[in-house]
Amino acid sequence: MHGAVTHRRRGAHGHAFTYRAFMLRMPLSRLEELPAHGVALGRRGRVSFDLADHCSADGAPMHAWVRELLRAHALPADGEIVLYAFPRMMGYAFKPVSFFACHDARGRLRAVLAEVHNTFGERHAYLLTAPSNAPIADGQTLVARKAFHVSPFCAVRGHYEFRFFFRRDRWLARIDYHARDGAGTVLETWIDGQAEPLRRDAVRRLPWRYGFFTAAVVARIHWQALRLWLKRVPWYRKPAAPASPYSLATHEPIDQPPVRRIA
Repeated sequence: MHGAVTHRRRGAHGHAFTYRAFMLRMPLSRLEELPAHGVALGRRGRVSFDLADHCSADGAPMHAWVRELLRAHALPADGEIVLYAFPRMMGYAFKPVSFFACHDARGRLRAVLAEVHNTFGERHAYLLTAPSNAPIADGQTLVARKAFHVSPFCAVRGHYEFRFFFRRDRWLARIDYHARDGAGTVLETWIDGQAEPLRRDAVRRLPWRYGFFTAAVVARIHWQALRLWLKRVPWYRKPAAPASPYSLATHEPIDQPPVRRIA
């Protein structure tokens, strides 16, 4: 899925950037088909995918862990789970965020597990659901309290508002960060793109089209951090990682200005 990542900081220290990006869209039931499409599975390659990059804190395989997590919270675990994630490039991986779109047997989206990694080697997941565990509609706002340190320019407080489109031809993940309840958006981030068939010839072109993509992601994170530091954006020390490997969505009312539904 080819597209772009956009990040925009609002307020006195306004800052924005957009980079070209791509993600693989992978049904977990069909991962073994990746090598036939030119993506190495569990071994080194120009473009590869490794199950070890996505697992629970105790190392359980992601298939089992995600389904057990769904069952533990009374969510259907009988449908397809589709992973949207950056692959490894030349054996190197860094995945700021990956999304597990969890469907029921009727194909309805029932949960999204947003798995976040920071540059300190830590990970945390947000299990996003609709009120009463109802199916999730396109563009519906899903809320989670911030529990994990990502950027030194944001304290671990406030909440995120997530919105998704997972369509066959287009996809969008938007994350708005509110540093305090009742305050406006501080950060806006979205990843969007158009779907293309996963073919061997297209995979072979990815290193030429995107370069050393995953390493470039880390380099860009530090470059943008330097720019924010030069703008004298306040800096926060990294707290200890949360004790739980995941957090749940909150369905309690949050005092916020009205959010326009995306279409």
